[in-house]
Amino acid sequence: MTTSTTAEPSTAAPLLDLQALVVAVRRRHRLWCSLALLGLLIGAGVAVLMPPPPTAVTKVLVAHQADQPNDPGTLIRTDVALLHTTRIAGEALRSLGSTEQPEDFMRDYVGTGVTNNLLRIEATGDSDAEAVARAKALADAFVADHVKRIRQTADAEAAGLLDQRDRMRDELARVNKAIGDGPPESGPKASATMESLFARRAELTSRITDFGRRAAEARVGTPRLVAGTQIVDAPRAVRHSLPRTAVTDAAIGLALGLVLGLGVAAVGAVVADRPVLRRDIAANLGASVVAELRRTPRRPAGLWHRRKTRAARTRLTASLARTVRGSAEPVSLLELGCARSTSAIALDLARALKDEGPVVIIDGLPGRRLANRRPKPGDPTVVGDERAAAVSHQERQLGVGSVAPGAAWTGLPYLGTRTVLVVRAGHGSAAWLHTVARHLADRSITVIGVVLIDPDPLDRTDGTLWDGPHTAPSGRNERPARHNGVGRPRTERLPVRATRVPDSDEEAR
Repeated sequence: MTTSTTAEPSTAAPLLDLQALVVAVRRRHRLWCSLALLGLLIGAGVAVLMPPPPTAVTKVLVAHQADQPNDPGTLIRTDVALLHTTRIAGEALRSLGSTEQPEDFMRDYVGTGVTNNLLRIEATGDSDAEAVARAKALADAFVADHVKRIRQTADAEAAGLLDQRDRMRDELARVNKAIGDGPPESGPKASATMESLFARRAELTSRITDFGRRAAEARVGTPRLVAGTQIVDAPRAVRHSLPRTAVTDAAIGLALGLVLGLGVAAVGAVVADRPVLRRDIAANLGASVVAELRRTPRRPAGLWHRRKTRAARTRLTASLARTVRGSAEPVSLLELGCARSTSAIALDLARALKDEGPVVIIDGLPGRRLANRRPKPGDPTVVGDERAAAVSHQERQLGVGSVAPGAAWTGLPYLGTRTVLVVRAGHGSAAWLHTVARHLADRSITVIGVVLIDPDPLDRTDGTLWDGPHTAPSGRNERPARHNGVGRPRTERLPVRATRVPDSDEEAR
């Protein structure tokens, strides 16, 4: 099967790839799980080490003179604000016989409007008895202050009405005196004056009666309001359950830690821009993903996991062995973020090829990971990259190197002109993958495939570049046959220059 080389119109990349974001966040599960566990422990620790102080609660029914069925709660909010005043706090402290400052005492209690006429008062203290006494003193002080304000309001309103009535009485006395004196002469003008005086006297008499009635009504409603303002729930201590509090605080800490961890993981994934999906890694490297392998665990894994990993490594070794046998040029393995796994793959591949002739591994890894290891019986020969020129042509060469930041690019062609990239998912950024593809293309190193290490188990994307360049199968790129180092002639093909990956959409266009 050949792939199309016709350039297709590139679709606009989404601003945020949700699938890649979800996979990146899921891969960083250790971070947000650790933060969630830390929040759980902190919440439980706060509940145990910082228990709530002794608290008492009471409820007061408050009657207002201007109560309305459609009141939005303005009156009860006013009562809550009045509760947090130095006057009521001072009265409560005087009843308790305490020398504490009212400003300090106001921090130890809180008022809450339950309904339009029900006020809840919570007070704290050094003990349950002190908290109950403080709550009762606050409730009594608030009720006394409220009743006092109601009576003062009613008395002021009644006094104003009575003052108006007294002024009307004085004016009525003057009108009566004028009527009693009467005009000395008679006539139409005198009759009109008398009629106006009588009308004024009748008006004043009616208004005096009205002011007296209103003054009486102003005082009549006061006892009802006073009786309606009372303590309906006696002060009592609030019982705190340590297990319940610990569970509640731990759940809150767990939720906050989980949210924080997910947020940090999501922001870090977006900022770092490290491809984790097969399709993204293939697109950035310009080569198809030919195999994937779980990273070799540092700790002993389960039996099922070991069997599954061993079977995957066997399939990968067989596939790479076929690729090496069919290649006319030396093949290398270049790692990015997985030197340990690449070393294991190289040893397995060399052992698989050893039956067909001698195999020499050229170690170009930083720190000479393979050359400095203690050889085991049956292991292939391993030499450093500085001795690559001294390797006999009768021996099959297998280079192992690195394309991680800081690697020596000039030595990569000596490891092999055809390479298989072994990349750990989520290790390199998109910019560095572009850099790797560009450097390999500049040195005429053909990337024949990508082996993905530690992929996401739920990744269902296709890592094959269907619209990418392909290697000519045969014909014009073939070179005269030469011996492959084991005495057998084979047909060689010229290496195809690796694709140069564009750095931006403008360069791609």
